[in-house]
Amino acid sequence: MEASRYARDMVFDLPLALATISVVLATNAASGSSEDSIFSIPRRDTPILDPLVAEVAASDRDGLPLRLVLLDHAGAVLGESAPLEAGEADLRRCIPAIDRLERAAWLQAIVGDEPVGSAWVVVPLRDRPTLRTMTALRPDGQTEYTRVVGWGDTPLEPVDDDVREAAETWEPSARPIMGFRCHREMDVVLETEFGDLVVALRPDEAPNTARNFRELAAAGFYDGTIVHRIVPLDREGRPFVIQGGDPTGAGEGGPGYTIPFERTGLGHDFGVISMARDDDPDSAGSQWFIGLSRDGTARLDGQYAAFGEVVEGAAVIVEIAGVRLADVVRGRPESPPVVRRASLRPAPPRRPDQGRPDGRVGPVSVLPPTPPTERPSDPGR
Repeated sequence: MEASRYARDMVFDLPLALATISVVLATNAASGSSEDSIFSIPRRDTPILDPLVAEVAASDRDGLPLRLVLLDHAGAVLGESAPLEAGEADLRRCIPAIDRLERAAWLQAIVGDEPVGSAWVVVPLRDRPTLRTMTALRPDGQTEYTRVVGWGDTPLEPVDDDVREAAETWEPSARPIMGFRCHREMDVVLETEFGDLVVALRPDEAPNTARNFRELAAAGFYDGTIVHRIVPLDREGRPFVIQGGDPTGAGEGGPGYTIPFERTGLGHDFGVISMARDDDPDSAGSQWFIGLSRDGTARLDGQYAAFGEVVEGAAVIVEIAGVRLADVVRGRPESPPVVRRASLRPAPPRRPDQGRPDGRVGPVSVLPPTPPTERPSDPGR
């Protein structure tokens, strides 16, 4: 499929807007598993003036009541419904906390005391705060780059004198909720020759970036792409990144469009996935990178949009980081690892006060060849 078609599908067609999402109750039977939907909501963007209507097919299962719990990423309860009756229900009336969301949250179906089925992500639609940038110099003292220094009237740490002076003139950005977007929580599975990387997305940190990655994966865009850049160690000997997602394999390609940069509090680290870009903060498209250590990637915080975490596949990351390199400075592998297929799979249920039953993979020792004598460039597209 041509890149221009991806651009059309992503920007104009809005394929997520017309289907229906359902909370699915999975039951095991002798012949296998079956699904029974007892709760559904329109899978579309809901304007702020409209009710967020749910259709409840049954008010209980095996005599146990059905209720919905609104959770943050860590599992803290933000609000919950009373037991739901069969018929239509306005979720914003049932769970008033939805109208106060500052970031995406997860709506989990609870039958009795047990979470059932994947949660549903509720994303409040807000305008982006004003992006603040300044021209800065890289460590070589000569090369200029665009540094992200703040959002709205809030500067990013660390704040130097130039940023502090500029921030005195910054005005706050009004960001009222314009509506809501709901979708079933799905993980992205990147199938490689070394095994699978399972990515849990973080729409609470970077909702549009996470959505872009999920939709590209679902459309088959990443199938057959390579990990074209591998930097197992930076010049200081710190594990850095592996990078892929370019349909050309040369490091210059994308899906035919770019996405706006998003503010994210998700720090770069081993197993954190983020978007590569050019100097323009709004130049990311399809290229992703995964961190190999906190020490090596901490300086990327605030400058690149981290949007997810690998929850399965730590050993796969290490295997990819350890392939033989043809060009150590540029991170070009002799035989680039291939992402054979990218697909979506339902995320596990979330439990109140716990969140997901899994979490980001822990750091694994990366033992690469000798560090490069030159400092590797930051993740670009």
